[in-house]
Amino acid sequence: MWPIDVDELVALQERIARLEPERWVPPPDPEVGGCFVCFGRGGEGPGSEGDQGWAGAVAGDSEAVVGGAAGAPYRPGLLAAREGALLERALRALGRFPDVLLVNAVGRDHPRRAGLALHLGWVLDVPTVGVTHRPLVAEGPWPEDQPGASAPLEIDGDQVGAWVRTRVGARPLAVSAGWRTDVDVAVGAVLTAVGRARTPEPIRRARELARRARSGFTRA
Repeated sequence: MWPIDVDELVALQERIARLEPERWVPPPDPEVGGCFVCFGRGGEGPGSEGDQGWAGAVAGDSEAVVGGAAGAPYRPGLLAAREGALLERALRALGRFPDVLLVNAVGRDHPRRAGLALHLGWVLDVPTVGVTHRPLVAEGPWPEDQPGASAPLEIDGDQVGAWVRTRVGARPLAVSAGWRTDVDVAVGAVLTAVGRARTPEPIRRARELARRARSGFTRA
């Protein structure tokens, strides 16, 4: 599910990207979950294989956090090898999955249209949405400075996501379609989950869980 070898992962990403699963139709009040990975502080470079990491996951009132080693060094477009297995463990530890999952990683905004957010959804068979601070490959102008405003993010004329403004005066989020979601559904899921902060509440909570676990490990 999470190849470490670069050639194997690239081949799997290309295969996942070609799949055409049934599109998810959101219910009237979908439960939006979130997940996030953080790693220990103080290392040199962008990240190495074996780095200690913590993954947080939330779905409604359910929360889970797990620790473990990074599966691979950090490489752009190959984040699944580094974080995928850790995220899967955290989400399975919840005991149930949300209706749709916000992932702190890209989905279709990817050189092979299959980033970690889409890959994770395929593994778990859960609709997913990629939510990042900036696009990986896609490009597009920012939306107007109004909450809920969006603007297309495209790769070679193909819309794979959207800039989404969640707060006035704050940088918009880069939202990309993931497993079983299109851009409109992805944007809707993010806006449904926005609270007072710029970051959607499920990702914010998952990030808190992961960072709290990291802090406890450091103090020990």
